[in-house]
Amino acid sequence: MDVPILRDVVIILGFSVLIILLFQRLKMPSILGFLLTGIIAGPHGLSLVKASHEVEILAEMGIIFLLFVIGIEFSLKGLARIKNTVLIGGSLQVGGTILLTYVIGKLFGLPDSQAIFMGFLLSLSSTAIVLKMLQEQGKMGSQQGRIALGVLIFQDIIVVPMILVTPLLAGKGGDLWTAVLGLLGKFVLVLGILVLLARYVVPKILKRVIATRSRELFILTIVVMIFATAWLTSSAGLSLALGAFFAGLIISESEYSHQATANVLPFKEIFISFFFVSIGMLLDLQHFAEFWLVLILMTIGVILLKMIIIFLMVLIKKYPLKTAIVSAFTLFQVGEFAFLLSTIGMRNALLPNALYQHFLAVSIISMAVTPFIIGYAEQIANWMITLTLPDKVRKRLRIAQSKNKTKPDLSQVDGLKDHLVIVGYGLNGKNVAKTASQANIPYVIVEQDPEVYEEAKADNQPVVFGDASVVTILQYLQVQQARVVVVAIADAEVTLQIISSIRLLSETVHVIVRTRYMKEIGAILNVGADEVIPEEFETSIEIFTRVLNHYLVPFDQIQRFTNYIRAHNYDLLVAAGENQKIPPQYELHVPDMVIAALPVQQDDNRIVGKTIIESKIKEKFNLNVLAIRRNKKYITQIEANTKIETDDMLYLFGSPENISRINKFIVLKTEDE
Repeated sequence: MDVPILRDVVIILGFSVLIILLFQRLKMPSILGFLLTGIIAGPHGLSLVKASHEVEILAEMGIIFLLFVIGIEFSLKGLARIKNTVLIGGSLQVGGTILLTYVIGKLFGLPDSQAIFMGFLLSLSSTAIVLKMLQEQGKMGSQQGRIALGVLIFQDIIVVPMILVTPLLAGKGGDLWTAVLGLLGKFVLVLGILVLLARYVVPKILKRVIATRSRELFILTIVVMIFATAWLTSSAGLSLALGAFFAGLIISESEYSHQATANVLPFKEIFISFFFVSIGMLLDLQHFAEFWLVLILMTIGVILLKMIIIFLMVLIKKYPLKTAIVSAFTLFQVGEFAFLLSTIGMRNALLPNALYQHFLAVSIISMAVTPFIIGYAEQIANWMITLTLPDKVRKRLRIAQSKNKTKPDLSQVDGLKDHLVIVGYGLNGKNVAKTASQANIPYVIVEQDPEVYEEAKADNQPVVFGDASVVTILQYLQVQQARVVVVAIADAEVTLQIISSIRLLSETVHVIVRTRYMKEIGAILNVGADEVIPEEFETSIEIFTRVLNHYLVPFDQIQRFTNYIRAHNYDLLVAAGENQKIPPQYELHVPDMVIAALPVQQDDNRIVGKTIIESKIKEKFNLNVLAIRRNKKYITQIEANTKIETDDMLYLFGSPENISRINKFIVLKTEDE
């Protein structure tokens, strides 16, 4: 049986493997490899792919899985925290782009309807590319990551009203307000349903599924939830991508969200490749060759237009200058939903064919350069700030950016000494603040994200708004009199600036830094940090500690061993430490005994209903029953006539070999009576 799509999938993935292997050698982003695959294999290249519509469906699935993973990483609380960015920031960006495009379009003689419609198209950025790049760089939790996500969510929502307005721009009738109000009502209804599902339904379903211990059932359940939510929002007239994002938010409230992410990632990586290939297939090489100079100039113009709007929007939101520049270098491209909107514009005669081809070329070029520009956005921002402003002006601007309309509230730090300074009110900062509060340690928090700052104030925390890399702000915090500073932010480059500024004021304050990766430790210690805690290795230590606990290694031995690892800057865990000799006093001694939990099922008739002595657990397997958990209570006084019942949990102590034997006896039923 001939399956056309199978042939095209083989061609697309085969070409992608070869091209991305080459791109990896050249250290170029894989996204460009997928775009090039689409250009070569598409209808305007070698015409190898025939089932273009089916490839577009696979591309949609890629966007669905990508937005689901982003939703899981973000959570409902994270979405609530950026609601102002979604509504205000998104409105400023979209509205400003439409207005400026309209003015420029009128200067070039476009009719009002076409000028407004071009504004619609150019106001949309690429959700798939931007979020994928930010996710790969670990920047989703950064200021520019939250700004980008907020603006992109708004764009995904506003594209629906744009679709409704497009026929009216073309002079076709319709009751716009009725349609928009109906859509708004559907959105509120869908959001309400999803919140209820997240709180009361999904956790219970996942708990039941997890109880079956079936990996296949768990994956199937997650995929059904993703597509069901996407279908629900699509049926309400919203985008599939928005539904997938909501599905991620729902599951993010569950304790099983990390496993869900791990199971979905392979699907995301495969299907998102079809999205980028499908974009590359749209480019008409003949049209590009004929108008290449005009198209490049138009692309530069579009990029500058969007950068200006985004830059101003972020500054209006009171974010620092660097964040405004980096955000402009993140959201400047034309996005995938603009392609959907452009086809509707063509059907309504708002986009002539020549202008449509120009738009496609400009969009794809802007997408193609996005990985490069995002990759170097922070370096470019630092260079621009250093180059364009005199030192005095730059210093004044940074101090001004660290103020939120008014001078910082010095009442939070007046009279403080021997206190703790916490830089950043993210998850780690919150936990440090909670611990300090419980221990009655005086502390103050500094936060420069306006929305996170407001959250800290709402939590009644002693917080000062400002950039901790600015010496003036550190003086407000009285760092000179502090005992400890904890730097708990995700941006490694900003962390280095903060430590340098701290050391200008104090050489004695103890600086503890949280970082994501081991490779950042050296640079952070060199600029003056006293302790660096890398998340990736602390996670490894925590996992191994639990492993050692299960092997019954004494607690004091585990503590000595982990303290040795930390004291030597985690050298034992890196490649260079593979042959490192551990001093004898830190060596671990694993007992040849183990404690295991054995669940008693209904069909375990070899022990169900029998007493401890009748089950012959001690006689046959040389195991001791330490305790029995029954109906959420523990029986610790175990006697020979204690009866074993269905759904009991037996806690057994003995050698690993004997534990394995009883497991086979009970579960696998391979040992003779």
